[in-house]
Amino acid sequence: MKKSYLIAAGVAVIAVGWVLSGQFGGKEEKAAKPANDATAVKKKAALPRVKVRTSAALSKVNELVILGKTEASRRVSLKAETAGRIIAIKAKKGDRVKKGDVIVQLEVDDRPARLAEAKAKLRQRQIEFQADKELSARNFRSKVKLAGTQALLESAKAELAKAKLDLNRTVIRASFGGVLELRPVEIGDYVKIGNPVATIVDLSPILVVANIPEAQIGYVQSGLPANARLIDGRVINGMVRFVSAEAITATRTFKVEMETANLDHSIVSGLTAELRLSLGEVRAHRVSPAVLTLSKDGLVGVKSVNNNGIVQFHEIQLVADTPEGMWLGGLPELLTIISIGQEFVKVGQKVEPVPTSSPAVSALKGK
Repeated sequence: MKKSYLIAAGVAVIAVGWVLSGQFGGKEEKAAKPANDATAVKKKAALPRVKVRTSAALSKVNELVILGKTEASRRVSLKAETAGRIIAIKAKKGDRVKKGDVIVQLEVDDRPARLAEAKAKLRQRQIEFQADKELSARNFRSKVKLAGTQALLESAKAELAKAKLDLNRTVIRASFGGVLELRPVEIGDYVKIGNPVATIVDLSPILVVANIPEAQIGYVQSGLPANARLIDGRVINGMVRFVSAEAITATRTFKVEMETANLDHSIVSGLTAELRLSLGEVRAHRVSPAVLTLSKDGLVGVKSVNNNGIVQFHEIQLVADTPEGMWLGGLPELLTIISIGQEFVKVGQKVEPVPTSSPAVSALKGK
């Protein structure tokens, strides 16, 4: 009987101990839960990290590079100024001609006879005017009659000049030296006044023509040194001779012409050319195109982090685009540029900047 009491007392002690251990364990679990919640809150409140690179402005020649083409400095279409049949052609397509060289000759027809008639009529009018002038001086001829005779004399002079001009126009000459580019007529063709008979282009000097964006047109002016690289690799030097004062409405660009000598006519019109204009020296940052981003207003720029870790946006001016990177102007001398993560943070937001060389950068790849 005594033994049964002892067993019962032992079981009771074990049961009480188990219950008590459960209560203490529950308190530990309850105590641990707030700690885990605090860690989660702390993790949730952590600042977003971005990869940054400190960039310093450097001196850079502000060179504007734009695609253009070569053009003849002058181009004229010779047209018939009198009607007639072509009886001679003195130059063929591709010939180099000098100013005054005969290109086409027309049949003179009755023009020499009409010229002789005009000369004879002029002599008659001169005699009549002289006689009336002498009679008028002695009051045997009225001033009205004298004025009429003088008018006939002037009319005869005009007829003679017209006859001479019409005869001279049967010979069509080059108005300047150049290359005969087109000649759409042949011997035997009949041309009327205004019909084209030849086209001459002047390749010396030669022009390189390009359209400059409105953002850069303020830097370009006549007399500015320039050079151009032709599609065959040749580099030619010249000077800006013309800057358009009015933009092309469809493209908002301005026409610019560079002039260069071409004495041997080796540069022809219509070649693709890369025009380079030196706009002086500026301070600029060299960056990768990948750092560029857009503002909420659609402006192109870069995002940076200031000393307080706040994200800022800077609109940029493109100075040059080279294989080594883009050169950007209009930025502070020293700038901490966001190179990775700029699309996921907003202007004014506080972030944790991570330098490019930091080992923590690898943690950004999962963000």
